[in-house]
Amino acid sequence: MTTILLARHGETDWNREGRWQGWADPPLNDAGREQARSLADQLRTTPFDAVYSSDLRRAHETAEIVGAPHGVPIRVDRDLREIDIGSWSGLTRDEIDERFPDGRRPDGETREQHSERVLAAVIRLARENEGRRVLVVTHGGTLRALHHVVSEEPYHPVANCAVLEVHFRDDRLTAPIG
Repeated sequence: MTTILLARHGETDWNREGRWQGWADPPLNDAGREQARSLADQLRTTPFDAVYSSDLRRAHETAEIVGAPHGVPIRVDRDLREIDIGSWSGLTRDEIDERFPDGRRPDGETREQHSERVLAAVIRLARENEGRRVLVVTHGGTLRALHHVVSEEPYHPVANCAVLEVHFRDDRLTAPIG
């Protein structure tokens, strides 16, 4: 069995302002760096053999901070990115409602495309790390996509720097997601 700790990145100014980020690349803010340091302290005694991160700055910087006490290099994987929200990037919910009254995005990825991409990435890295514990620092939408694969329970958005655990065994992801 491979244990995968899925961590959401720390806060950005866009998170604080309620702006949709997608593939936009705002950095962590001071609160986000503090959240990452707190997560590093929380996981200090939890061994992990590898650290993977989305290539977006907010996830990569979080991974660097959390992984530093373990001395494990960060492996960047573009397929761990958030969903591409296209024209919604940088907008608040009110701005989206005003500009796109039908609630549909004219571009970017579908949830299905995003889910297929991130699931394939996580399964690939799980196979590469069979029997190990791996930290994956990624995004809220990515955690949602993976949650839907391993659990029939409703998804509740997770806070910045929250951690969910999944297992990979018998060639599939399974939960103790809660």
